[in-house]
Amino acid sequence: MKPGRNRGWLLRLVIAFSFAQGAVSMARPAVSYRALALGADERAIGVIAGVYALLPLFAAVPLGRRTDHGRCAPLLPVGVVLIAGGCALSGTAGSLTAMAAWSGVMGLGHLSFVIGAQSLVARQSAPHEQDRNFGHFTIGASLGQLVGPIAAGALIGGPDMAGTSALALLVAGGVAAFSFVSLWRIEDRTPSTSRTGSGGRVPVHRILRTRGVPAGIFISLAVLSATDILTAYLPVVGEHRGIAPSVIGLLLSLRAAATIACRLVMTPMLRLLGRAALLTTTCLLAALLCAGIALPVPVWALAVILAVLGFCLGVGQPLSMTTVVQAAPDDARSTALALRLTGNRLGQVAAPATAGLIAGVAGVAAPFVMLGALLLIASGLGLRQGRTAPGAVAGAGGEATAGGKAGGVGTDAGRDATVPSPELEKRRTGRGSA
Repeated sequence: MKPGRNRGWLLRLVIAFSFAQGAVSMARPAVSYRALALGADERAIGVIAGVYALLPLFAAVPLGRRTDHGRCAPLLPVGVVLIAGGCALSGTAGSLTAMAAWSGVMGLGHLSFVIGAQSLVARQSAPHEQDRNFGHFTIGASLGQLVGPIAAGALIGGPDMAGTSALALLVAGGVAAFSFVSLWRIEDRTPSTSRTGSGGRVPVHRILRTRGVPAGIFISLAVLSATDILTAYLPVVGEHRGIAPSVIGLLLSLRAAATIACRLVMTPMLRLLGRAALLTTTCLLAALLCAGIALPVPVWALAVILAVLGFCLGVGQPLSMTTVVQAAPDDARSTALALRLTGNRLGQVAAPATAGLIAGVAGVAAPFVMLGALLLIASGLGLRQGRTAPGAVAGAGGEATAGGKAGGVGTDAGRDATVPSPELEKRRTGRGSA
């Protein structure tokens, strides 16, 4: 399958990702409620949320290396099995330690699925399609984040919080299994030159020194940390403010619906503003809105904040994927995406743990102020990338695209400066004939 030929595989991938992400989004608040029912405090919630990212933290780069020189699709069913098992076994766990362990298995499954899926999108999309296809791919995540919290909120409640949260986790395991229905003929089995080339592995330090990659990693980390802590800590905020679990589920789903809306209109927004300006603006506004959650506002105002915040957070993930893919060397794109996911998981380990400490000292709303600071830094990085880029208006492959218009972040102009001339000439020649 040549990049850009048809997008049936992308539709099937989005469907599978919707089920997998729906299971995880249903399980994460259920884990928090079950942990609270078993006697956990704010610090313990932060630790359990951090363990979700601990195993993936060590597995991301090896999985990326494997995917750079092999097929992507096998990671998808492995991820589904681990997600389903982690969800179901979290529901049967009787201690906080066991819950933390199975939460880590769930996180490893999610990482495996996402590395395989993102690598598929990067490999099977033409360069000028990457912003669009990554945006459509992440709609699958947003659909799961929309339905999952509503389903969790509908099941959890009443006097038996431990029992209803366990039921929600078992149901989440079943939801994950539905991902298998669309994992067929999703990858071209014909080896590509990028997978069979004789070149050695690109060192990690070279990938991390490539302009655009560090900024893309940090922006992704900040945006995902905001989404993750919203999912894990909004139930705690609800408990302190007397908001029912069903309402919290609706609020989280409202945030996800706004993210879907953002990604549906991302292409015209990119054409209007460019990637750098769009990243900077949305991260800055998200920073202010995260801090606003710390205020004791009524439920309707909290709903407005979360809706606008969800729209802003919808930009960071797909554009950071394109930024990293287009900045990285051609034969290390999966590894670069894995490094981006490693940054995400570092954030998922450090941010909830830090949030737990802050919540224990300064109250449950304080972690959202911390998120505001992270997003403010991400906004500054987006602005800096826009100013320092050479200002090319052509995307990868020389085609005028919304991604290429983004002030040169992650474009060929930014990448070519670090590539020796013979290799650059070969790359240009190869792309011109694609």
